[in-house]
Amino acid sequence: MYVIPRPSVRDDPHFGIRLGLVGALSVLAAAWLDPVMPTITAALPVGLVAAQRKAPAPLGIVVAPLAVCVLATVLAWFVTWVHPLAVVQAGAAWLVYFIGFRMILRTGATPGMLLVVFTILFSVIGMSGGGAVAVLRNELYLAALVALVVVPLSYVLVPPRTRARHVATPVPQRGRIATGAAIRATVLSALSFWLYAVMPPSDIMLAIMAALVLVFPTREAVFFEARQRMRATLYGSALALAALAVFPLSPHLPILLGLVFLAGYWVGQKMLHDPRPHMAFQNAYPAALALIVGALAAQDVAAAIASRVGLTLVGAFAAAFAVAWLDRLTGWRDEPAVAADPRPGAA
Repeated sequence: MYVIPRPSVRDDPHFGIRLGLVGALSVLAAAWLDPVMPTITAALPVGLVAAQRKAPAPLGIVVAPLAVCVLATVLAWFVTWVHPLAVVQAGAAWLVYFIGFRMILRTGATPGMLLVVFTILFSVIGMSGGGAVAVLRNELYLAALVALVVVPLSYVLVPPRTRARHVATPVPQRGRIATGAAIRATVLSALSFWLYAVMPPSDIMLAIMAALVLVFPTREAVFFEARQRMRATLYGSALALAALAVFPLSPHLPILLGLVFLAGYWVGQKMLHDPRPHMAFQNAYPAALALIVGALAAQDVAAAIASRVGLTLVGAFAAAFAVAWLDRLTGWRDEPAVAADPRPGAA
């Protein structure tokens, strides 16, 4: 699975300012539009910007939100079509998971990950009925529309220094790809039922934190990613608690937007300068926004955040242990992951 490199101070020194700006604008849009699932509206544009490196392709800024709309339309129709029969729905979701994981393992590129992410969103929500699927589809439309406005605006206001484009270099995995994909599809199907049982629909974005550990091809990478997701969730929780502790002192929207901006700026600076793995910080900011927006309606903020984080971490590590055990049992890879080490001179 391709991991986006750390942003460069030389190429994009104001990365943190742009990230905080997008977060503040997304929360402002969520407050103004008052969506049913505000966590999606707040987190989706931030996720798109946090994953960009160097100068973005103008067409790519437009294509990403449109791809969200296309996937939302297709999967909403598909899940609604198979929903009347629970067994058929579970089997269909497993098949789409399998296709997505097979794409990830065979190519190492991100389209398969997007398919897996959107499928778990719609499969978990789809267990609540066709009406919930339509709501999720419409919420994704709205979040994509917000991203279509906010993301280009952020690059106009805070452009990167370089004009060069980032070129991804994914590394495909060797071995019996179908076996590895089947293992991950099976574990993710079980995880989907767990998330449906314990997660309210408003917290569906946190389900992604638990699910994404499965996109990595080796036991070592799966556990490393699980640890990074744990760090990201804890960082995001700390940011959310800090913002929600200050906000009641002056409960006005501009204060909340300022706190969200500062959290995004801090995350961006950590991604630029902190020597620890940057993906933990990159994933922390969307998690923080989801927790902030979701917790504003809760009576006990600390308890709400603790329960959401705890459930996310339990699901992530249970899935990681299951995948690691099944990978070892089947031995489907031809060679260990160290062969794909990108460092110069690595053996």
